[in-house]
Amino acid sequence: MAVAAMAALLAGCADGPGQVTADLAGPEPSGTAPASPAPARVDPVRLIGSWTATEVDGDAEGVLRLAPVDQGGLLWFGPCGPSMGSWRADTYGLFIADLSEISVAGPADCPHTAPWLGRVTAFRFDGDTPVLLDDRGRSLASLRPGAKPTPGPNLLPSLAEPPTVTEAVREALAPAAALPAGLSPASRDTLLGRWVPAADRRPGASAAYLELRGDGEWRGSDGCNGQRGRWVAGPDGALIATAGPSTLIGCDNVPLAAWLSRASRAGLDGDVLVLLSAQGKETGRLKRAS
Repeated sequence: MAVAAMAALLAGCADGPGQVTADLAGPEPSGTAPASPAPARVDPVRLIGSWTATEVDGDAEGVLRLAPVDQGGLLWFGPCGPSMGSWRADTYGLFIADLSEISVAGPADCPHTAPWLGRVTAFRFDGDTPVLLDDRGRSLASLRPGAKPTPGPNLLPSLAEPPTVTEAVREALAPAAALPAGLSPASRDTLLGRWVPAADRRPGASAAYLELRGDGEWRGSDGCNGQRGRWVAGPDGALIATAGPSTLIGCDNVPLAAWLSRASRAGLDGDVLVLLSAQGKETGRLKRAS
C-alpha cells in the first residue's frame, strides 16, 4: 500500500477540484495581461479519520478509515468485513482509492470490494463533511465523522482505532513543489497512452512499460512482473497514483510502479515525460512507446 506524498494545509481554501480563487490584488496595470487565477486548494489532512460513508451511490454504506500508510492506509469496513488498500489525495482536491490489495477473511460468497470507491477521483468539503466525487463532479458518498469500526477476529485492533495526525504526517502531506523551469505541465490528455523508460540500459527495460488508461486505471510491467494501480491528473501537472499488487518474479527490473506512485507532478521536457516527487525530485523519465 502506498500513500506516498500527498499534499496539505493551506488556509482560506475553497472546496473541490477545478475551482479558482478570486484575484484580490486589484486590477492589473494598464497594458499587461491579467494573471491566470490559481486553482483553489483543499486540505487532505482533514480526510484522515474513521468515517461512516453515507449517501453511497449504488452500494451499501460502511466505514471508511483513511490513515497514513504506517497506520494502516485505507480500510473499508463493509457488509462482508474489512478490506485493505491504498489511497492518495492532494491539495487540488484529487483523490484515488484502491481496494485491490488485501481482503481480510470473511464469507466466501460476499464480495469485499466497494465498487464506488474505484470511481472516486476528487473530494471537497461541505462544511466539515468530506464529499467524494467522480470525474464529473457528482457525489459518490458523504463521510460522517466519529465512526467506530469493529476489527473482528482477523484484523489487528489498532487498525480499528482512530488514526492520528502527527507533524511527520503533516510534513509528508506538504504541498508539492512547483514544476522546475523548462518543464511544461502534463495534462490528463497528454498522459494517456503507453510509456516506456526514456533511457535505461537494464535488460528489463526493453519489456518495461506503463499504460495510463482513460478509465483511471494503469497497467504495466517492470520488465517481468505485471503491475497495476489507479491514477488521476489535475492542474499544474498534478498527478497522483496508487500501486497495487505485483507478481514477484526476480529480474533486473525497472521500478516504474514506484516512479509513478511516488510522483506528485508530471511535466514534459520536449517529448519526454518527467515524473517528480512532492519535493521536486525526479522519480523517473519516460517516452512514448513507438
